[in-house]
Amino acid sequence: MTTIPAARRPGGVPRGLSTTAPIIFSYGFRPFFLSAALWAIVAMLLWITSLAGLTDVAETYGTVHWHAHEMLFGYASAVLAGFLLTAVPNWTGRLPVSGWPLVFLFLVWVAGRLALLLSDYIGTTAAILADSVFLPLLLFICVREVVAGRKWKDLKVVAGLMALSVANVLYHLAVTAGQHPSLGIKLALSAYTAMILVVGGRIIPSFTRNWINKTGRTDFPAAYDRFDTAAILCGVAALAAWIVLDDGRLVAGAAGLAAVMHAVRLARWRGWTTTAEILVTVLHVAYLFVPLGFLAIGLAAVNLFDETSAIHVLSVGTVTTMMLAVMTRASRGHTGRVLTASPTTIASYAAIVLCAFLRPSAGLFPEFASLIYSLSGIAWLAAFGLFVLEYGPMLIRVRRRVAEG
Repeated sequence: MTTIPAARRPGGVPRGLSTTAPIIFSYGFRPFFLSAALWAIVAMLLWITSLAGLTDVAETYGTVHWHAHEMLFGYASAVLAGFLLTAVPNWTGRLPVSGWPLVFLFLVWVAGRLALLLSDYIGTTAAILADSVFLPLLLFICVREVVAGRKWKDLKVVAGLMALSVANVLYHLAVTAGQHPSLGIKLALSAYTAMILVVGGRIIPSFTRNWINKTGRTDFPAAYDRFDTAAILCGVAALAAWIVLDDGRLVAGAAGLAAVMHAVRLARWRGWTTTAEILVTVLHVAYLFVPLGFLAIGLAAVNLFDETSAIHVLSVGTVTTMMLAVMTRASRGHTGRVLTASPTTIASYAAIVLCAFLRPSAGLFPEFASLIYSLSGIAWLAAFGLFVLEYGPMLIRVRRRVAEG
C-alpha cells in the first residue's frame, strides 16, 4: 500500500483528514490494527484460562463457539477493516474515513466484542444483534467508496467482505439452532483466503519488484498474466467445492489442483531472492500457506488429515500470517518508518509461523494435543504481544514527516 499524495499540516497529518479526534483515529489502520492485536491477545488468554477451568466465558453462547467466532470475526475483522480503510482510498483516490466517523465505526466493532463476551448477562439475541452490525457497516463504506471512485475492478475484494458478512450471520444462526457452525466457518475462511488470492497477487509481486529494483537487480517476479487469473479462479472453485460439496473426492481433486497452481504462482514471484529483507520475505512465507491450506483441506476431504487441523492451516497459517505481515508493513510505511524488519518484528513472524505449524499438528499427534495447544497458544501470544510492544507506540503517535533510510 502506498500513501495518498497530499500536502501535510503541522503534525504530519495529511490535509483533508480530520484532526478533531485523537491522532489514532486519523487513519483506519491505526485503531483497528492495534485493537486487533490487543483483542487477539485478550481473547486467546480468555480461551486458555477457560480450558484450564479458571474462567467462564460466554457459556450461554458456547465457549468453543465464542472462541472460534472471535478468531474469525473478532480480531480478524478488525485487521481487515484496518487494511481496507487504508487501501480502498489509495485505490479510489478518495480521502479515507477518519475522525469521528472512524470513532463511530470502531465503537461498533468494540460493542460486538463486548456484547458476545457478556452474552451470559445481556442475552444471546442482544449479543448477536450487536455483533452483526459491524461487517455490513464496513461493507457499506467500502462499496460507497469503490462506486464513488468508479474503481469497478475492486468490487471483487468487496465481494469477499460481503461473503464474510453473510458467514457471520450463518455462524450465529447455526449456534442459536444448536448446530455446529461449519458452514459459517468454511465461508468465512474462504472469503479471507479469496481476498488473499486477489490482493496478495497485487502486493507481493509489487513489493518484491520494488525491493529488487532498489538493490539494482533485474530478476523481477513474473508480471500478472493469464496464469494468475486461472490460479485465482481455480482457488475460488476449490473453496466453493469445499463449502457446498459432500463428495470428498471432488473436493480433494479441486483442492489438489489449486494447491499446485498456487505453489507455481508463488514460485513465479521469486521470494527466495528477498531473504535480505524479511519484511518482504514474510509475504512469500505467508502465501506459502495458501497451497498448504488447499492441500490440507483436500487431504481432510478424503479422511487423510483431521478437518479441524486443516481449518487451522488456513486460519492461522494463511489468514493470520498474512495479516501480521501486512499489519507490520502497513504500520511502518504509513507512520513514516523505514521499511525494514526489526529483530522484534522478525521474532513476531517466527512466533506466528511456529503457531501455524504447531496448532494443526494436534490432529496428527493426539496424545500430545494438550502440550501442542499450550505451545501454540504461547506462540500466538508472543506474536501479537511483540506486535503491540513495537507497533503500539507508532500507531498512537503522529506520522514521521520523512521516512528513515
